[in-house]
Amino acid sequence: MTLKLGIPKGSLQEATVDLFRRAGFKITVSGRSYYPAIDDPGIECLMIRAQEMARYVEQGLLDCGLTGYDWVIENDAKVDIISDLVYSKTGSGKARWVLAVPNDSPIKSAKDLQGKRIATEAINLTKRYLNQHGVQALVEFSWGATEVKPPYLADAIVEITETGSSLRANNMRIVETVLETNTKLIAYPPSMSDPEKARKIHQISMLLEGAIRGQDKVGLMMNAPRARLDAILAVVPSMHKPTINALTDEDWVALMVVLEEKQARELIPDLSRNGATAIVEFPLNKVIP
Repeated sequence: MTLKLGIPKGSLQEATVDLFRRAGFKITVSGRSYYPAIDDPGIECLMIRAQEMARYVEQGLLDCGLTGYDWVIENDAKVDIISDLVYSKTGSGKARWVLAVPNDSPIKSAKDLQGKRIATEAINLTKRYLNQHGVQALVEFSWGATEVKPPYLADAIVEITETGSSLRANNMRIVETVLETNTKLIAYPPSMSDPEKARKIHQISMLLEGAIRGQDKVGLMMNAPRARLDAILAVVPSMHKPTINALTDEDWVALMVVLEEKQARELIPDLSRNGATAIVEFPLNKVIP
């Protein structure tokens, strides 16, 4: 059994390869090849643009793949959504498809788009949005650089953004959010009916989700005198109760906690002041609940 896995090519490529690395899979992309190597003999990778991924998974040409929820909707793809993977090319936040217009445009809402021209890469998504508001407008496909189309080539755009910085740089303002989106692990429904393929897809899903939970988190190990344990526990945040183990010296215990990386810089001095010793901070690749 070989599982055919789609890796998104383009803006998500580097972040996806890094996510798989933290999940325990080494993906090697060489030159212009569309067939990356992966250190798992049960998986065959194909690199494809996120915009097309859902269509190929729906057709069974891929067993599973990673793509944005927006492209599942845009292609009206009948696929199983296995995992919600909130990561992006710039960080861990979600992205939005937004209706945007020039700062001096009179357009204030979707209702003002009646009879207007809209440029976007997400044609079907935009048409659904207009239908929901009972608006008829001309929706044109944009091959890129959509922000420069208004006011001469379009009245408005529907564009994806994470921070809004590109829109602001082009003197545009956001009118409304059309759709919030993030990466999903999707699967071909018949593949999920195959026990071996389903097991492998769920394994990938669990490890990828664990890698995302481990983002920006660290572990702390330390030794603590039993007499100071209550004081130390009072300053320790943790995802769960700290792990406490006995040491050969009955007057001491070992503690391990998981916390946000930015908390460690404040916490470590507090732990030391309260008697903790041999404090070790270490990164986390995955956190599995």
